[in-house]
Amino acid sequence: MQTIIDNITVIYDDAIAMDELREYVKQEQAIWDGNGKPLASIDVKLCGDDVEITSHERSPITRLRRITGYLSTVDRFNDAKQAELKARQVHVR
Repeated sequence: MQTIIDNITVIYDDAIAMDELREYVKQEQAIWDGNGKPLASIDVKLCGDDVEITSHERSPITRLRRITGYLSTVDRFNDAKQAELKARQVHVR
């Protein structure tokens, strides 16, 4: 099953209680905050009497655009580059 707790995606076995899941998210968030990294999701699985938790980091992906040799994020484009971007035609194969 899947749910979102405190903006963290949680994939879990349905035999795990929601209160227990919240506590796992709280503990994992504290660990990740201590490391200075953003937590995106956790997988919580039952393995016999144990619980296995796998955490995943949120990827800080930045999308760059290249317009006539100018490589940057769109928010840094000047008015001419913004106009060039809007006039661009997408070619699909």
